[in-house]
Amino acid sequence: MADRRLQVFHAVARHGSFTRAAEALFMTQPAVTFQIKQLEEQFNTRLFDRGHGRVTLTSAGELVMAYAERILGLSEELESRVSELTDELSGILHLGTSTTIASYWLPQLLEGFKRRYPRVIPRVSVGNSQLIETRVMDRNLDVGLIEIITEQPTLDRRSAGRDELQLIVPPDHPLAGARSVRAEQLVSYPLLHREPGNAIRDLVDQFFAAAGIPFEDLNVAAELGSLSAVKHLAAQGFGVAIASAAAIRRAVEAGRLVGVPLSPRLYTPLEVILLKDKFRSRLVNTFADFVTEEIGRMGATEKA
Repeated sequence: MADRRLQVFHAVARHGSFTRAAEALFMTQPAVTFQIKQLEEQFNTRLFDRGHGRVTLTSAGELVMAYAERILGLSEELESRVSELTDELSGILHLGTSTTIASYWLPQLLEGFKRRYPRVIPRVSVGNSQLIETRVMDRNLDVGLIEIITEQPTLDRRSAGRDELQLIVPPDHPLAGARSVRAEQLVSYPLLHREPGNAIRDLVDQFFAAAGIPFEDLNVAAELGSLSAVKHLAAQGFGVAIASAAAIRRAVEAGRLVGVPLSPRLYTPLEVILLKDKFRSRLVNTFADFVTEEIGRMGATEKA
């Protein structure tokens, strides 16, 4: 419903880049440039200052941005209200999820939701928890599923559950038969760590710090942004790692890895986040409710 030029303008302003806006909108950069040029010609003024590899809003651009956000928000609300006159939910759901949640929890969540609402199209972005939190705050995502307890005042958070973190090692590792392991026992082993900004990395760093072990004393063998890479290298004996018990369950059942509880026990929160002042369609609210309930149910099932 909204003017396409306003949508393009809003994306460029948000991303601070014609290139990144084009990628987000699945457009070519010349097409984005053409839309902005048309809008500037309509208002007879320059809306962006270009330089140093980034574009910034002019005074006129800031005014247009304020109205664009209101117009686009009302347009989204209108489309949602009209679609809600029908009984069946439909439309695109912009969802962001941390890498661990994407690896284990998300497939089952989407399967259950799609069975109930087959006309909904989830558009999923995957990244570390901090990135997903930022993208929700930037209005690029409707819902975020993360593994940190956010302290951002602009976000609503729902606690869906928690997942235990365990040491993972191959079956022939010296620690494989331990009932639990303390931080002090791990210092001498190469550590397969997660990348900076990853929620599990932050919890692991806190686990060692609580035992009086600074990051500098850890024998970090690799910093990995992929949970699959962590599991593969751990199974091959290249180092120990700490990972979600849920996400390693299949590898443990297959005999490729052993999960050993930590002492003291360590848990990662599973949180659903939404932007407070952004209009929420029935689709967004229904999905947030479903995920919160389903993660709690799945957690209860696994403990039984």
